[in-house]
Amino acid sequence: MKVKHIIDNELLKRPIRIAVIGAGGTGSALLPRLMQIHHAMKETGHPGGLEVVVYDDDVVSPSNIGRQGFFPCDVGQYKATVLVNRLNMGWGTSWKGLPKRITEDTYFDVDIVIGCVDSRGARKAILSALERHRTSFYYIDSGNGENTGQVLLGEVRKTRTEAYRLPHIGDLFPEMLNDKLDASDDMPSCSVAESLRKQSLAINMMMAVEILNLLWTLIHTGTLEYSGKFINLKSGTSVPIKTDTTVWERMGYVASKTTKRLETTGEEETVST
Repeated sequence: MKVKHIIDNELLKRPIRIAVIGAGGTGSALLPRLMQIHHAMKETGHPGGLEVVVYDDDVVSPSNIGRQGFFPCDVGQYKATVLVNRLNMGWGTSWKGLPKRITEDTYFDVDIVIGCVDSRGARKAILSALERHRTSFYYIDSGNGENTGQVLLGEVRKTRTEAYRLPHIGDLFPEMLNDKLDASDDMPSCSVAESLRKQSLAINMMMAVEILNLLWTLIHTGTLEYSGKFINLKSGTSVPIKTDTTVWERMGYVASKTTKRLETTGEEETVST
């Protein structure tokens, strides 16, 4: 059954708060795209655009130059702060860059969390932190290998108006949260050449563009026909993940609806489990 997801109307009445986790390959390519969305939203009448905070405790190394969005003068500086400061200077915004690592105890005061991380352990920490709150979040996850990648927009808890919650990465791909499967060799590359042997130059940019398209489509049209996509640069193919319960079931996730009474108001609320 096709699921018609509609954005919470509240997000169209005030600035949308976003946390970006990771300012490396995909994160550094995504942040200028988020600024484009921010500018486009304000130009089309949205009251406030985006308010963004970026988390990453890593510093720029020589191997990041050219492959990620950094310059030689950035070496040794924190990735999150150098990228955000540069954007703020150019656009007159007040976004924040925090040189911090996300843990399961991190508190998010945002509407949307975008994970640009390269390990299952980091993914697990993000979702664990989100699930500690009663608030509804969108969680956009991106991950990639040498020439392939996936992007998925899901919900951690659901909004009152939706019968079905959009499944997140942990629902459709639980193995992506199994930190025991993380590669044992996670040492950083010593050169750009070595980095490029591990990853296509274009894969992170493709991930950023897919996140851009999902987010802009949701904000601009208020709905989505698909919530994710698989990308393969080697074969030149892309496969969407439709917002459809049948598609989800083929991927091993069964969505269901139940009705419960809210203790605070006495109203009935339909929730997905």
